[in-house]
Amino acid sequence: MRLYTKTGDKGETSLIGGRVRKDDVRVETYGTIDELNSFVGAAAAEAMKHPELEEMASMLMDIQQELFDCGSDLAYAKKGAPFKMNEEPSIRLEQWIDRYIAEAPEITRFILPGGSLAASQLHVCRTVCRRAERRAVTLAGEHDVNEHVVIYLNRLSDFFFAAARVANAKLGVPDTEYVRSAEVFRKRKGKGQDEKK
Repeated sequence: MRLYTKTGDKGETSLIGGRVRKDDVRVETYGTIDELNSFVGAAAAEAMKHPELEEMASMLMDIQQELFDCGSDLAYAKKGAPFKMNEEPSIRLEQWIDRYIAEAPEITRFILPGGSLAASQLHVCRTVCRRAERRAVTLAGEHDVNEHVVIYLNRLSDFFFAAARVANAKLGVPDTEYVRSAEVFRKRKGKGQDEKK
């Protein structure tokens, strides 16, 4: 099998339903999701080095599978396509987020990406995920897309934030607070939820 086909030498690529320029918003969107998936793979590889983060590494590998499904769904350029993503992965992410928020130390100020290498890589995932979400929103404004992909990306960036904080906590590394931040979060209520003032 050859890796190169030469069919894209003129700046076009194939979608399910036709060919488009390689800078088409649809290609840009699923390409950004592919970029995110690569960073998630790096985060999973780092997490696997630490016994405390073994379960988190497994979560990240599940997320990689779902991100591939997201990219596949967005690659459809024709209506009536058999989408792979539904509401279940987003619901599961919400459960993971709630659990991690309860496990992390209380937060009163904004924090900066950093601390342990594992947490830093998860923050990279968070920011790239936000960009992927922005691209997906732009795409959804121009074409019909699977709405569950947009919802999933929104939940996923929150998961990466919560996971980064838990990674630091489990590895005994403090979060890096933004020193110019006032106290912007209230004490936890109920099941450990932080409330923004």
